[in-house]
Amino acid sequence: MSIFGNILNKIFHHSTAQASTGTATAQPQTQPQSQPASSTAASGSTAQASGSASGSGQPTLKNVDVQVVLSQLATQKGGGGNWRTSVVDLLKLLDLDSSLTARKALAQELNVHAGADGSAEQNIALQKAVMNKIAENGGKVPDSLRS
Repeated sequence: MSIFGNILNKIFHHSTAQASTGTATAQPQTQPQSQPASSTAASGSTAQASGSASGSGQPTLKNVDVQVVLSQLATQKGGGGNWRTSVVDLLKLLDLDSSLTARKALAQELNVHAGADGSAEQNIALQKAVMNKIAENGGKVPDSLRS
């Protein structure tokens, strides 16, 4: 799975785990018995047709408030660093590889070419690109995190 796919997975799974244990309504498997194959195929083709998934097998973030999920995760971990502006802190918050090699691969994956590899300029641009891409995939991301 791609690095961005791992980011989506972590945010989506954290959100659904909280929804199923909290008071929010979760929708993990409400339709499998009534439409086993057609609903899965239809949702997958709809996501790809609308450009909401950058690859097959990636979760959709429809109705997931990304800032709330990440804020709750940061609280659980005792702070979460500055994940709102730092791609390194975001990756660490999600328990993903934040090494220069991983960030180079993520920059290539998201077509980010700002500054030298590992520079503050590139890391800031990469953080914004990640948030923009999450929003493209259906996540609710406030403008303050995207621009």
